[in-house]
Amino acid sequence: MRVHTKEKPYSWEICNKAFSYKNSLEIHMRMHRKETYSCEICNKAFSVKSHVVSHMRVHTKEKPYSCEICNKDFSEKYTLVIHMRAHTKEKPYSCNICNKAFSLRSNLVRHMRVHTQEKPYSCDICNKDFSINLAK
Repeated sequence: MRVHTKEKPYSWEICNKAFSYKNSLEIHMRMHRKETYSCEICNKAFSVKSHVVSHMRVHTKEKPYSCEICNKDFSEKYTLVIHMRAHTKEKPYSCNICNKAFSLRSNLVRHMRVHTQEKPYSCDICNKDFSINLAK
C-alpha cells in the first residue's frame, strides 16, 4: 500500500534516503557498508545475492523460463510475465485521468506527460524540451 501512498517511514541518516519498506532500507545499507555480492566472471557487484544469480545468466546465456504459448525463452521470470501480456492482452496500468490502459508501467509514466505537460528531456543543441527521450 505504501507504493500508492508514497509513505517512506524507513530512512538512513547517512545519506538521508528514505524507503517504504524496511528490507529496502537494509539492502541500501549494505551498499554503504560495502556488503555486496560479486559476479565471479566480471566482478560486477550487487547488494542482493539473488541478483548475482540472475546476472550470471548474462554470461551463461541460460534462459530457464519459457512461454507455454509460443515457446520463446527468457532469462528472467519477470520478463516472461511481461511477455505473457502480449498473449493475454492484459493491461494492468491505467491512467487515472483518461482511463487509457497500458501493459507496461513505463508506458503509463510516459503517457502521463500528455496530461501534466512535463517535458523532462532537453536538446543540448537547441535547448528545446521534449516529453520523450529522442536521444536513444
